[in-house]
Amino acid sequence: MDVSIIMGSLSDQVIMEKASQVLKELEISFEMRAISAHRSVDFLFEYINQFPQRGFKVIIAGAGGAAHLPGVIAGKTMLPVIGVPIKTATLEGLDSLLSIVQMPQGVPVATIGINSAANAAILAARILALQDSNIAARLSSYSKKMEQKIKALNINQGIEQV
Repeated sequence: MDVSIIMGSLSDQVIMEKASQVLKELEISFEMRAISAHRSVDFLFEYINQFPQRGFKVIIAGAGGAAHLPGVIAGKTMLPVIGVPIKTATLEGLDSLLSIVQMPQGVPVATIGINSAANAAILAARILALQDSNIAARLSSYSKKMEQKIKALNINQGIEQV
């Protein structure tokens, strides 16, 4: 298994599914779990302790509000952790963003934009592609498809290409 996608609550699943869709398209193995950093700490630590034997290489962690999940995971593993701040009703996700991005020295979390789980998956793929040429090739193809979609949209809108 290459990637673990962890969300703080099942209510985050709609957003975090975007990461799973990208990973599926790139044929990168993953699993998805909902584990609260506040309400199920022991279970979270048990899961984190399984990372080495499970073969995970990158962790994507999404959380809203206090959003401590990515930081707690980063504090317990040497694997790269990508944090996805989830938009909240009260502060539009700014609280989540600041909770994830402001980590103390020695506990890095690569933080993506609010609700940007797809970008988290792309970053995870780029990390994996450093050691896997097959993933690198699929990622390159994925990027070319995105470019083709943009070109097609411009042509369909009558926008001249330069």
